[in-house]
Amino acid sequence: MTNMPNFRVHIDREECVMDGVCWMLCPDVFEANSEDGKSQIREEHRVKDRIEEGLVPEDLRECINEAATACPVQIIHIEES
Repeated sequence: MTNMPNFRVHIDREECVMDGVCWMLCPDVFEANSEDGKSQIREEHRVKDRIEEGLVPEDLRECINEAATACPVQIIHIEES
């Protein structure tokens, strides 16, 4: 794997309506939490085991942008790291 720049992704889980569009559009980054059904960051991308925050490689930016745009409650936030 090349050394691609990473960027942060944050989910406001409290506002999640469990629509599922994020994990359908970008399953490499997002998944449903088995306890509450809300979106979370997949374990391999989590920052300090925080299910709402991830550090993601640049090659996944397009699917994350699609998921963020499609989210009906706009709770996915992207930040440069």
